Amino acid sequence: MHYEELLQHAATRQVQIAVIGAGDYGRSLIFQAQRVPGLSLVAVCDRELENTVAALQTAGFAADQIAICGSPSAAQSALEHGKVIVCDDALLLMPLPFDVVVESTGVPEAAAVHAEAAIANGKHLVMVSKEADSVIGPLLHARAAAAGLVYTPVDGDQPSLLIQLVLWARLIGLEVLCAGKASEYDFVYDSQQNLVTCLTHQASVPAFKRLWDSGDDIAATAAARSKLLSSIPQHTVADLTEMGIVANALGLAVDVPAFHAPIARTSEIADLLVPTDRGGILGQSGVVDVVNLLRRPDEFSLAGGVFITVACEDTRSWEMLRGKGHLVSRNGQAATIAHPIHLLGIQSASTLLLAALQGRSSGTREVQQHFDVAGRAQTALAAGTCLQPHSAHHIIDGVQGELQPPAVRAPAAAVPFHMLSGHRLAVDVSPGELITYDKIVPPQQPSRLWTLRQELEERFLIAEC
Repeated sequence: MHYEELLQHAATRQVQIAVIGAGDYGRSLIFQAQRVPGLSLVAVCDRELENTVAALQTAGFAADQIAICGSPSAAQSALEHGKVIVCDDALLLMPLPFDVVVESTGVPEAAAVHAEAAIANGKHLVMVSKEADSVIGPLLHARAAAAGLVYTPVDGDQPSLLIQLVLWARLIGLEVLCAGKASEYDFVYDSQQNLVTCLTHQASVPAFKRLWDSGDDIAATAAARSKLLSSIPQHTVADLTEMGIVANALGLAVDVPAFHAPIARTSEIADLLVPTDRGGILGQSGVVDVVNLLRRPDEFSLAGGVFITVACEDTRSWEMLRGKGHLVSRNGQAATIAHPIHLLGIQSASTLLLAALQGRSSGTREVQQHFDVAGRAQTALAAGTCLQPHSAHHIIDGVQGELQPPAVRAPAAAVPFHMLSGHRLAVDVSPGELITYDKIVPPQQPSRLWTLRQELEERFLIAEC
């Protein structure tokens, strides 16, 4: 990305944005937008109006600069008077004259409704809600392109950052063996207390000291770590969703449906997430995966950031780079290149300006539905169970995610994971079974998410058969 050119463009025009969803991401963007030359926040939509007003005031807006609006006419008046619109209905914003919608609700159905309306009303669309993107992203991308608009992932979140890292590697002629991210929270090892902690999960593991070092067989060491720490979750739907978006954008493959997700130190990634013919654990090259980063409390974290492993063809150069501290595998056949940040809305202005000023995405020009996130029962689930996601990572109790090739809707076809949200099981489901269309009660009310998914299948999946 040519930042100087973007800065020059931003100095000549104000890009007006509306943010839908004032959670962690939305709040960080609200605050940072005030500090970005060329960016103007005109509206924030969220169900919690008081919290939204508080977020704006924390960002530096005075009370008389904020207008709570309940109708299109009130919103239009507020915009004309230079006030920031606060509302709980995003659809009343769409006819207003501004440039970019940032969809960050994280609610698949709502995101589908907002995305469709934004494109229909001539707005560039920054899709932070990866849950909807994983289900209908290619369709929204195509609709936006046909309307001369930009549909894009966002800088500050892993898919955009990893897509750009892979494209950079391809540009300079590096062979990408694996593209991945550090899972959201590290496995932190306290050798004094014999504890491994990952967010709220903790395991007492006196035997872990022998597994801290890689040993002669690093794959065996990683497997032993995973077994010893089995009480701590090592696979998340959030990771699968993000990496599925990357695979759909770049045409990368998946080695195993739920990922290898080794528990590994940063220095070990190039030894593990590479093909077996280079000493690693992957059955093929050019895949997406994740790592559960293992570190001590005083060690540097990848901070949920992204990385690639690349082939080292020029032995002399890479050995020289090893001496400078670069992460080269023990056998010298691969290296890790990491981008150890994802700063949420603090980092997102580059995407917003790029879309509005240059008509470009922070992702790719072409996106296909190469993979869906599917759900597989981990435990016995009774008929009538409501598949209700919880937490920021959209966990559904008793259901694990995995990446599968997309399927056209049929009784025995897997339902995309984020279409399960809020639906009940029609039948008992045994452990290990995929959750398919014949196992759930379909929507009882019209669903834009389900309707748009059907359109995607007709346009991209059936047409390709």
